[in-house]
Amino acid sequence: MSVRTYALSDSATMLRRQLRRIARYPSMTVLLVGMPIIFLLLFVYVFGGTLGAGLGEMSGGRAEYVNYVTPGIILITIASTAQGTAISVAMDMTEGIVARFRTMPIARVSVLTGHVVGSLIQTILSMAVVTGVALLVGFRPTAGPIEWLGVLGLLALTTFAIIWLSVALGMVTKTVEAASNLPMPLVLLPFLSSGFVPTESMPTGLRWFAEYQPFTPIIETLRGLLMGSPIGDDAIISIAWCVGIALVGYLWARKLYSRDPA
Repeated sequence: MSVRTYALSDSATMLRRQLRRIARYPSMTVLLVGMPIIFLLLFVYVFGGTLGAGLGEMSGGRAEYVNYVTPGIILITIASTAQGTAISVAMDMTEGIVARFRTMPIARVSVLTGHVVGSLIQTILSMAVVTGVALLVGFRPTAGPIEWLGVLGLLALTTFAIIWLSVALGMVTKTVEAASNLPMPLVLLPFLSSGFVPTESMPTGLRWFAEYQPFTPIIETLRGLLMGSPIGDDAIISIAWCVGIALVGYLWARKLYSRDPA
């Protein structure tokens, strides 16, 4: 067997391990799915009537607002992944299992690959559930097959980038408790974007931050693909952000994993 074949085989083994861990701790998956759904119901049924009728071009009340807010809710689902992945990685790093893996004849890349692919599968399933709930409460996208492929590709790329960053965040912390808190800013960023209200309605300083942070172009690209609104340069900016975040997260995680355990 070649080195690549060994790496793929070991990665598949680590992926099975990660999927079993996900099944063993269902509360984390419930949190991943439950929190975005709660936010969706809160913003649609509590704030949706006012926000949908009074902001910008939206004039259809709650029915219009659910179409506007759903891309932001989906991004919250992805951002929530960071916390679960960081906790999972930190548990491995602090409980000694990684030290044991270092002594075994397995591909070093397989440990991190198992975390990344396992979290990717978990997040995709979570997004499917959240999107299903959004459809039940009135979300009505106008996207065709090509647009849906674009949506799926962008969501997968965004998830991949956030997961690699969260792997690094989980490895840089010394305790599981710290790993659970460090990714929290990623969960808050969608609220400081165009996910819930147009950036034009924000004060100048906050508007500048909202327009130039990574989640806003991603949300605008998703909204454009799903609802047929103009995308402009947002798609290119979104891809650039995702590639940059993924590259930084991967290089950072690899450096942390390769350091001397002592």
